[in-house]
Amino acid sequence: MNTQDVISMFDDYVIANYGRLPKVITKGQNNTLEDLDGNKILDMFPGWAVSGIGHCHPKVVEALRKQAGELLHIDNTFYTVEQGQLAKKLSERAFGGQCFFCNSGAEANEAALKLARCHTPREKYKFITAEKSFHGRTLATLTATGQSKCHDGFLPLPAGFIYVPFNDIDALHEAFDEEVAAVMIEPIQGEGGIHEATPEYMQTIRDLCDEHDALMILDEVQTGMGRTGRWFGYQHYEVTPDMITLAKALGGGVAIGAMMARPEIAKSLVPGTHASTFGGNSLACAAAIAVIEAIDEDKLLDNANLMGQYTRDKLEQLREKHPIIDHIRGKGLMLGLQLNMPGACIVSRCLEKGLRINCTQETVLRLMPSMTVTQNEIDAAVAILDEVLGEGDSE
Repeated sequence: MNTQDVISMFDDYVIANYGRLPKVITKGQNNTLEDLDGNKILDMFPGWAVSGIGHCHPKVVEALRKQAGELLHIDNTFYTVEQGQLAKKLSERAFGGQCFFCNSGAEANEAALKLARCHTPREKYKFITAEKSFHGRTLATLTATGQSKCHDGFLPLPAGFIYVPFNDIDALHEAFDEEVAAVMIEPIQGEGGIHEATPEYMQTIRDLCDEHDALMILDEVQTGMGRTGRWFGYQHYEVTPDMITLAKALGGGVAIGAMMARPEIAKSLVPGTHASTFGGNSLACAAAIAVIEAIDEDKLLDNANLMGQYTRDKLEQLREKHPIIDHIRGKGLMLGLQLNMPGACIVSRCLEKGLRINCTQETVLRLMPSMTVTQNEIDAAVAILDEVLGEGDSE
């Protein structure tokens, strides 16, 4: 089959709910993709930030091969070694919480919202989230998402969700009352355009939650698993949340999500309140264990910090050269270039030249390379972006 054959097959048999790039990807190795025509693509946005330790990391591949020959899946009425080991590894790297496993970030956030309702008094039904946030596509997490464009066509939405401007402390105070069950926030807004929460904002959330007996939920679906240079984004702040949610890079390319809660809160999720048939299956857990071990053994947190700063320095040089770039923001290997014009055409032209990046919120270019990225790969990516921006400058 050629590229057009595959695209035609999708047109005939696959629901067109994604805007797809005109490439058929057949292979992924570390930070390089290969398409059906044999073209190589430098991937600076791997799997929508899923392949956080690169595509087909050898340790993950070997773990999958071994586990596939022993046990793929068993229902959660039994215990499994892999699920217990993964929960222990995550807990030890966070705040000593207990884990619920599922299959995606949306499911992890859904579990967190339900646990907040289970744990707090029945009259507490409200959730405070931020404008421009993104928490998933299920009906509840879609409602939690503070972007009206995501709500179109799905009204009426579930009641009780309140949106406040990100980093607006006064708005937080005004939104709080005794009916608030929890605040759900991203330490760094990903789909919202790479906006970091300020230390004061995070501390205010913690203080208000404590004052009103509400829970602090941090959506770490994008920031978790080392991308910001620490295991979890909240660790850049002097606050400890009540719950965090994980997915994306957790499985190294295998679908898995997790919600972690402080033990005294986790106990409210009793049998019958929530479940996931495939959640925490042995194959996905084996992959996630391998991801954690690879991050430790290869010192990838250090590399995320080092390469994050290197990438930012190179992008700042681009900003000085190209007026289209207003400023750079982000942390570690979660970086955004704020443009003063739409960026979709830049993404397309970069892909034509062999570079995969992303544009969100129309004017923010996102670079979120894997934690295995090297200086040479960053240099190559920046050179392509420089070339594309130069073409725009001359138009």
